This record gives sequence, structure tokens and C-alpha cells, in this order.
Amino acid sequence: MRLGRQRVDRTCNSTQNAGRALSRTKAVLCLTAASCILCAGARAQNAPKTPDQIWLSTGRSAAVASATRRFSLDPAKAYTLSELVDLAEQHNPTTRLAWEQAKAQAAAAGVARSSLFPVLAAKAIAESDRLDLLFNSTWVQDTLGVFQGTVALAYTIFDFNARVDALAEAKAVLRAQNFSFNNTHLQIIYRVTQAYYDVLNATGQLDAAAANLRNATTVQQDAEARLANGLATLPDVLEARAATAQANYDLVNTQGSRLIALGNLATALGAVPTSDIHVQLIDELSMPGPLSETVEDAITEAFRERPDLLSQAERIQAAGDLVRQVKTTFLPKLSFSGDIGRDRNYGEQLPLPGAYFSGEIWDAGLSLEWNLFEGGRRRSELAEAHAEQNQAQAELDALRDDAENQVWTAYINVKTAYAQQQAAAALLEASTASYNAAVEAYNAGVRNLLDVVSAQRSLAQARSEDVTARTQLLRQTATLAFSTGDLLKSARHP
Repeated sequence: MRLGRQRVDRTCNSTQNAGRALSRTKAVLCLTAASCILCAGARAQNAPKTPDQIWLSTGRSAAVASATRRFSLDPAKAYTLSELVDLAEQHNPTTRLAWEQAKAQAAAAGVARSSLFPVLAAKAIAESDRLDLLFNSTWVQDTLGVFQGTVALAYTIFDFNARVDALAEAKAVLRAQNFSFNNTHLQIIYRVTQAYYDVLNATGQLDAAAANLRNATTVQQDAEARLANGLATLPDVLEARAATAQANYDLVNTQGSRLIALGNLATALGAVPTSDIHVQLIDELSMPGPLSETVEDAITEAFRERPDLLSQAERIQAAGDLVRQVKTTFLPKLSFSGDIGRDRNYGEQLPLPGAYFSGEIWDAGLSLEWNLFEGGRRRSELAEAHAEQNQAQAELDALRDDAENQVWTAYINVKTAYAQQQAAAALLEASTASYNAAVEAYNAGVRNLLDVVSAQRSLAQARSEDVTARTQLLRQTATLAFSTGDLLKSARHP
């Protein structure tokens, strides 16, 4: 018996010494690896030498440039609004970002769903040890070989629906993320729509400025001819020249504004700002009529269709699921775990012969876990969950108030824009008639050149205001559709 105890003690001592040696070896290797990593990091990141110098990166600019995505537009095609929206949804990086976030949350919901099922694992353990053991004054070589193959099963039998609540929370967050994805599309559609109408306005202003320049040039040429024949005075000619110069200045200004509007539209599509984009002319679009719905109907539609409100409602649902999930931590949990397999062992102690052993091994058990005290952690987690639920509800209330105000403002702006468009159309018609009458009277000798120049300027302003009023009506109509969420459906069918 004493010899057996000595053998056990020596075996334990030898194993402990080997373990300590292995631990020291691991520690040395870890320190060496850490030192290498720190040294590499120190070489990779250097601060500027002096405070007046900027830090220059290496290779990052090329990486950013190579990662930029571009697509080409047909320069011979006149794109409609729905076609531009399709391009933006395909190529704008914001949609891909929201899509990947929705996919990540869908995977998170799958992770939560997997907790409802048992975990089945196959395990294999192979080990071989050779030790020199001291018996009295003789060293004996001891060899052991072990191989175990098992299948392990672990399953939570009952946890008061903690996993079900976690899955419900993940699904609610997924629905919220999907609505956020829809809201991203709504934002992009609205951005493209506004940029499109900016291009229409700039193009219409350019056409109006070109027509104004043609009229001013015609008046100037006629004044120059009359001056040469002694039928006009020099002040009249100078006034006509000033009007032509002003019209040319306005034309150059509108050309620059149109190029900027085209660059903004290209950026909204996800293309380079220098892209050559042709769109439908504003004269090819039909103007919206007067509003047929009431503002109350528009607000109700916003509550029903706006994805940001729907997303926030789902976040409230997720917060409630989290509260129920935290409450289950106050209750016990019953779990099962076990494994079954076979064990094959080999042992040899020189000079004795070796021995084999093979047999079935298994173990199974039930565990009941109930945390009785943890310093108030669960109580604090429950208070935090309740606070998040109340915060989500407050955010929804704030969003609803903002939505009501946005719909009301957009509704009034549409009604105002419609009235302005009708007035601008009447003003253009009256200014055109006034200009034609002034030219005829001037040719008949009953009106002077200043009257013609004044009528020409009034006509130019009326043309500009007509274009502005029409694009403003289109823009405000789109804003109302955006504020109610209807732009997701109507943008593809302008």
C-alpha cells in the first residue's frame, strides 16, 4: 500500500512538473508573439515628425479609388423619373448598406431561433503519455494511450419562455430593420425626385433665358438699325444693349446652375457628377391637379404607410419582448446534458506486458439552475429594459408629432404651389400678349423703345416664374407623397 501511494504521489508530482513546464513554455511563446505584434504595429503607424506636418498615409488612396463603383448612362436617352429611381435603387451605396444591415439582423434572428433546438456534438479525444516513474531506486517507463469517441447532447428543457421571448425580440428587430430598409429607399427616391425637379427647373430656366436673349438681341438689332437711319436715339440703343447684356448674363448663370443640378442628380443615382444625363423636358410632364383628399386623410395615410413610424412601432414590440425575457432571469431553468460513446485504452509499464481495454461509456444528468442573489444585477437589467421600452414609446410619439406637422406643412405647400402655378400661367399669357402688343405698337410708331424693353423684361420674368411655379408644384407634390410614405408606391408611376 505504501508503494502504491508513493507511485501515485510521484506520478502526480511528475505530471504537475510537466504541466508547469508546459505553462512556462506557453507563456514564453505568448510573450514572444505579443512582442512581434507590438513591434509590427509600431513600425506600421508613425506619428508626424513635427506638429506643422500632416500625416501621410501609404496606399489608402489607391484602395479607396479602386473600391469606387461606377456605372454608365446612355447619353442619347432621355430618362424618365421612374427610370432614374430604378438606377438609384440599384447603384446608390446607401441601399446596399441598408440591405446588408437587414441581412445581418435576419441572421441574428436565425441565431435566436437555433436556441430552441438541442445541441448535438461529436467529440473525439486521443491522448498518449509516456512518463518515467521512480519505484524505490528503479526508474520505470510508463506508457498510456487513450482514445474516446462520444456523441454529446445538451438541451434546455424549460426556461419559462426565455428563448421564445428572445426569438420574438429578434423577429421584431428584424421587422424594424426591414422597415428601415424601406425608409432608406424612400429617402433615396425623394432625393432623386428633388434632384430631378431641380434639373427640370434649371433646364426650363435655361430655355427661358435663351428665349429672353433672342428677344433682347432682336430688339437691340432693330434699335441699331433705326439709329443708323436716324429714327432712334442713342439712349434707346444703350438701353437695348443693356437689356441684351443682362439677358446674356442670366443665360450664363442658368447654364452653371443646370450643370450643378445635373451633378447633384448623378450623385443621387450613385454615378460620377460629370455624367451626361438627359431627362424629359418639363413641357412633356402633366401638372398635378388640385388636391382631392383632406389633410386628415393624408395624416392617417402617413401613420399607416410611413416606414420610419412602422419601424419604431416594431422597436417598441422588441422592447416589450426584452422586458419579458429579463423577467425570466428571476426564475429557474431546467437543462439536460449527456454523452455516450466508446473508450479504448492502452497501458504499458516496462518490463511488464501491455494491456488493452475497450468498453462503452456514457453519462447523463439534469441540472436545475436558479440564481438567488447576484447583487441586484437582474433588478437593474429589468429597470433598464423598462426604460428602453418607455424611451421607444416616447420616440414614436415624437415621430408621430413630426409626421403630422410635416404632412400639414406639405399639404399647405401643395395648395399654395397649385395656386401659384395657375397665377404664373396667367401672368405668362398676359406678359406674352403685352410684349407682342408693345412690339406691334413700336413698329407702328406709337410706342417707344423703352416700352418694348420694359415689356421684354416683364416677359422674361414671367417665363422664369412660370417654370419655377411648375417645378415647385411638382416638388411640393412629391414632398407631400414623401411625408405620407406614398412616394414608395407612386415614384415608379409618375
